[in-house]
Amino acid sequence: MSTENLPQSPEQPSRKPRVAVVFGGRSSEHGISVVTAGAVLKAIDRTTYDVLPIGITTDGRWALTADEPERMAITDRRTPSVDQLAESTEGGVVLPVDPANREVVYSEPGSVPKALGEVDVVFPVLHGPYGEDGTLQGLLELSGVPYVGSGVLASAVGQDKEYMKRVFTSFGLKVGPYVVIRPREWRRDESAARKKIVDFAGEHGWPLFVKPARAGSSIGITKVDDISGLDEAIAEAQRHDPKILVEAALRGREIECGVLEFEDGPRASLPAEIPPPDAHAYYDFEAKYIDSTPGIVPAPLTDEETAEVRRLAVEAFDAASCEGLVRADFFLTEDGEFVINEINTMPGFTPISMYPQMWQATGVSYPELVDLLVRAALRRSTGLR
Repeated sequence: MSTENLPQSPEQPSRKPRVAVVFGGRSSEHGISVVTAGAVLKAIDRTTYDVLPIGITTDGRWALTADEPERMAITDRRTPSVDQLAESTEGGVVLPVDPANREVVYSEPGSVPKALGEVDVVFPVLHGPYGEDGTLQGLLELSGVPYVGSGVLASAVGQDKEYMKRVFTSFGLKVGPYVVIRPREWRRDESAARKKIVDFAGEHGWPLFVKPARAGSSIGITKVDDISGLDEAIAEAQRHDPKILVEAALRGREIECGVLEFEDGPRASLPAEIPPPDAHAYYDFEAKYIDSTPGIVPAPLTDEETAEVRRLAVEAFDAASCEGLVRADFFLTEDGEFVINEINTMPGFTPISMYPQMWQATGVSYPELVDLLVRAALRRSTGLR
């Protein structure tokens, strides 16, 4: 694959672009991020790119890790961690904060810092807070290092389900009924906050889905069939985020669609359908990643329905000012209307994840997908754009 259109260093005109794959992180989705990184490291074209794996531990330390994708898989129903992969328990990786210098440095206590070379682009495969939510993107903007995926605003909007829905509504996209309980409301008057949810159930009916407002991978979500399960569901959501979102159950089919940024703009993949998993109440974390409940790709939709959901997915991508990639999740209701549930600006990206599967069905293989995302990032500058 040619690199003639990729940026070259003035000092080393013939060197390959270096991609730092950053993964792990402080969120509850740490393990899935490590699995995703293993898949990306295995797929990325080493004849085109130099690769530098950097893991972030659960306590926030940036660690130099072994480039061993085979150690980053789910084993015995358990996800891997950066702590298992780090080359040192004390050493740390430091990104530059000077846009004129992209040199990455590794240091250990009592040792002379070691330069690891310049980084041309970061592929951040972090999920959840402290990575997918605009925080890492802001750091990279300050550093002047291009990166895969959406910028600060779109990443933040894509992480916060309340403001995501507000943005979609303002652009004319239909969302389902929901109510939000903010931390201050809960601290001020738990009874009033709880009554707010009960009143919402009285208007829209049971079951409800109680969620952390700023988490993903279906972590911390509870399907609540009646009032007796509400307190436990609230506590579970608040373990992951003090701000919670409560959604009414929508009757319909779950349809997903991938969006990918090409040189001529974003395009949508063929959609997929998520059938109700037999062993789970809904498409939860274990159904997605542990039991690998298969989706149907492409979704059995009419040509008109397929065209419509692809159009809406790109609309959602544009509404939130996204870049690079997005997975847009919809419900196709019983009256034939698509209701958008959410977007993921860094969706599950393992080979069994729906986003790569949808693009595979559309004609883009997993290695090609990785390459297209890196190239899109290299085309963009940091800063206002």
